[in-house]
Amino acid sequence: MVLDQRGGWLNQARFLLQAAAYPLQLAVSSPSAAWAWIKETTQTREALRAENTRLRLRESELALRALNYEALAQENAQLRGLSHALPPIADRWLIGEIVNVELTTLRQRLLLNRGTTNGVFEGQAVLDGWGLLGQTIHTGPWSTEVILVTDPEHAVPVQIERTGLRTIAVGAGNEGTLALPYLPANADVKVGDLLITSGLGGVFPAGYPVARVAEVHRDAIQPLAQVRAVPLARIDRDREVALVWFKDERTTNPDIQPQPTPAQPKAPATSVAAPQATAAAPPAPAKATPAPAAATPAAAAPVKAKAAPPPKTPPKAAPEDEAEDAVK
Repeated sequence: MVLDQRGGWLNQARFLLQAAAYPLQLAVSSPSAAWAWIKETTQTREALRAENTRLRLRESELALRALNYEALAQENAQLRGLSHALPPIADRWLIGEIVNVELTTLRQRLLLNRGTTNGVFEGQAVLDGWGLLGQTIHTGPWSTEVILVTDPEHAVPVQIERTGLRTIAVGAGNEGTLALPYLPANADVKVGDLLITSGLGGVFPAGYPVARVAEVHRDAIQPLAQVRAVPLARIDRDREVALVWFKDERTTNPDIQPQPTPAQPKAPATSVAAPQATAAAPPAPAKATPAPAAATPAAAAPVKAKAAPPPKTPPKAAPEDEAEDAVK
């Protein structure tokens, strides 16, 4: 574990194992792919014409809707004064074919035939023609594993388009169900509300459709509402998906650019000499000692010396003492 944390050798081993296992996965899925190819080649001319007509109508509808969205975005940006901050969100995309599907209650994963040789990276957004599908979780040289939005380990920051209320959509282990477990009981949510990406988390830009609310249940004794949503992506029917690269969403308007962080002030040059000044502080009182004597006039005035008292003379001895001294 220590070596893996420092050197990341486990990721390299997984990369090599995934590269080695890809031919086996391709071989396992070959019968279903061959059957699909045979089924495609045997379709009638009328069915192909009908499908072509339907796809053209769909393309025209999407083009008109995209023009409408672009016009609304331009108008909204002009109203907010952000006319210079309108970079396109999607830079480019890459179509990938689904090689293997794993849809269980514990894992909701896809295997695509695109890898790092095509520029795919971990954490990349994956969409289909109807909504958000998931994101890449493991990448190999020629294949990529995608975790779906319905996986129990996956969560998407979303918001209700009608009200703008933000919450988190969590996978329920079923390809047709998403749960919204963090909405309070009094939240303004109802059946039919569209859930779109909120842009939080830095993985999915805001505004991409995710799911539609299918069931709302409120209990008087429960603080949270029980909300169930159905993903818009056709998880169980998709054969091709789009790997999307998003442009940097930072604006180019200098009026709303974040100000640069000011540089940290340098330490003062006298900080090193501070201990010397402190050490030299004690002699200061010695210089200031004469100041009070000079400042007090009374102390500086001359004082008259008092006369010294006369020396005391010893008392004279009594006559009897003098006689005794003479006899001695």
